[in-house]
Amino acid sequence: MSLWQSGVWLAASVGLVAAVAAAAGEPAAKPVRIYVGTYTVKSKGIYTLTMDPVTGALSAPEVAAETSNPSFLAADAAGRFVYAVNENGAGSVSAFAVAADTGRLTAVGKPQPSGGGAPCHLVVDPAGKHVIVANYGSGTLEVLPIGKDGSLGAPTGAVQHAGTGPNRGRQEGPHAHCVGFDPAGKVLLAADLGADKVFEYRLDEGTGRLSPGAQPFAPAATAGAGPRHLAFSPSGKFLYIINELNSTVGVYAYDASRGSLTVVQSVAAGEGGGGAEIAVHPSGKFVYASVRGPNHIAIFSADAATGKLTAVGRESSGGAGPRHFAIDPSGEFLIAANQDSDNLVVFRIDPATGKLKATGAKASVSKAVCVLFMPPAK
Repeated sequence: MSLWQSGVWLAASVGLVAAVAAAAGEPAAKPVRIYVGTYTVKSKGIYTLTMDPVTGALSAPEVAAETSNPSFLAADAAGRFVYAVNENGAGSVSAFAVAADTGRLTAVGKPQPSGGGAPCHLVVDPAGKHVIVANYGSGTLEVLPIGKDGSLGAPTGAVQHAGTGPNRGRQEGPHAHCVGFDPAGKVLLAADLGADKVFEYRLDEGTGRLSPGAQPFAPAATAGAGPRHLAFSPSGKFLYIINELNSTVGVYAYDASRGSLTVVQSVAAGEGGGGAEIAVHPSGKFVYASVRGPNHIAIFSADAATGKLTAVGRESSGGAGPRHFAIDPSGEFLIAANQDSDNLVVFRIDPATGKLKATGAKASVSKAVCVLFMPPAK
């Protein structure tokens, strides 16, 4: 059977399944809501679109909210609010309420200071009471309380990182690049590219302050690697970090009882620098990492017992500068955001091998740098 014939057969099969479901009175699969963060060189702010959960097809992007340089986005677990960094010299964080029917965003309260320069990442704590933001320019973290209406209050818990790395051009001082909680929601981890470390904290939900964890920090998997973004395995036993400066993935064993990290492996995701994003498949079987120099997404299989990675292959991101990508909650699709070619590209994930195959679905968004799959509103 030719590729063309295979494609026709697949399209016919999808159509047949949909027709049978409709005839049986079953509701059609609901489109998945997506938000896209951008740099507002030509764009207007945060964009929204939907993805067909069967075919991966994308709707036309629309402006969800106008705001300056919303380069990273996060949502609360209930899907009611979206939070965005405003990556400017004097950084800030903005809060938006979600219109469930249209996906449009309405500003809630006033933007709050991020506690440093060039904020580039943020996370909502598991309890939904605070937003923690990482400031790349100043190497700081800040905690912002969330009000009942989703708005952000005045900062409560600034932390200043310290340290340098062997790459004096990029690691002359701390550059906080990512924050994320462990699966238990008890330990906050902060990847710092400049300090060449992963810092660990505990968040006091009452005061909104951060204190050092039992293990204050873990080193980069290799000296000078430059930790950028992190992702846990579904089991919570392993942490994966994409390093920007040498495009490697650091693998750590994680002891949840102590909140401690131990380096177990460092594996190449590409050549040179430009490592950007990392994600673990919902099954835990595969790990993906984007590298901007060669414009590809590296694919690894993960050993369930040791967490170690084995290279499966590398797939073109379908554009230039894959700064970010995200896997949809079902684990069937991956969407790459190519900053330098202004596009989103949809890939289907092979559940047996983890390999990626472009679906042909694309969307144009200027300086797309973050993809957020929205949880269903509760």
